[in-house]
Amino acid sequence: MYLIDAHQDLAYNVLEFGRDYTRSAAQTRQIERETGSWAPAFNGLSMLGYPDYREARTAAVFATLFAAPERGRLGEWQQVFYRTPDVAHKIYRRQLDVYHRMCDDHPDKFALVRTRSDLTAAIERLDGREQMDPPSGPVGLIVLMEGAEGVRSVDELELWWEGGVRIIGPAWIGTRFCGGTREPGPLTAEGEALLEAMPDFGFALDLSHMDEQAALQALDSYEGQLLASHANCLALLKGSDSNRHLSDPAISGIVERGGVIGVVPYNAFLKTGWKKGDNRAEVTLEDLIDHIDHICQLAGDAAYAGIGSDFEGGFGRDETPVGLDTIADLHAIAPLLEARGYGPDDIAGILGGNWARLMAAALPE
Repeated sequence: MYLIDAHQDLAYNVLEFGRDYTRSAAQTRQIERETGSWAPAFNGLSMLGYPDYREARTAAVFATLFAAPERGRLGEWQQVFYRTPDVAHKIYRRQLDVYHRMCDDHPDKFALVRTRSDLTAAIERLDGREQMDPPSGPVGLIVLMEGAEGVRSVDELELWWEGGVRIIGPAWIGTRFCGGTREPGPLTAEGEALLEAMPDFGFALDLSHMDEQAALQALDSYEGQLLASHANCLALLKGSDSNRHLSDPAISGIVERGGVIGVVPYNAFLKTGWKKGDNRAEVTLEDLIDHIDHICQLAGDAAYAGIGSDFEGGFGRDETPVGLDTIADLHAIAPLLEARGYGPDDIAGILGGNWARLMAAALPE
């Protein structure tokens, strides 16, 4: 079974913390420990790297363009942030260049996925037809813009498309396009214009971080492919009033539109009230399975759930359920799903096949 992970802030980590994803997570941890890097304190222990991708049989990841607005800055240490759309644009262009350099400098390890053929090639390297143990060849990078402030006007969408961006999420916290995490609100006029223009190029729409009011509007109006790359189920987080998680109506709406939802193995998104520094053992992989299963039960089958790990997107190993050390350990969910009655095809879909199906429909030939 191959893996597709729908959310990783790789370029942000390269620019903010100097992480090098040609290394293994273990190498990164050792280097950061020896050099006294501040990365583990603010972004957790690394869980990603090319050797770990290959151990995980990772066909592709959704590699993000991400920067926080100044008001969302986590501390003086954070240097990758913006005050204006012009600054956001420059940061996102730098991050897109990071992905191009990763692929140009290490073509044996990383390859941009721009087309359906690129995705097929990434999967075939792991799907038995060119299978090796351990598998070799590049991991596919599907570029996702998280928070669309880098799009200064809809006239720039062609620029981002030509650069390789294939998915856009309008929100992180609120943006000029819509309400977002901790900042509720509907689609704005600029947001409506963005969503009207995106399908002309073929962009998929990521509803993650959008406030529910804006997300429900998008479900009604967006004409292209949509998804939630990394979001968990509000119904399982009793007592939470966060708009970061998906309500059952939002989940059902995504399913009805043929979208896929990537569940996040982050303890604070699996157990209400859990916070950094709490006992990691309070959360298990069974809690992650609960969220996957909730989506599948609402949908009536297993075709709409996936993984959007968000590893190293503000948390690392010690903020994930016991049993996870690197991305390779995501395969540990397979026997847990099987124990709940999921068949081999269902499990293969959740690990990667569902994202493959969605992106095959969204990508150009």
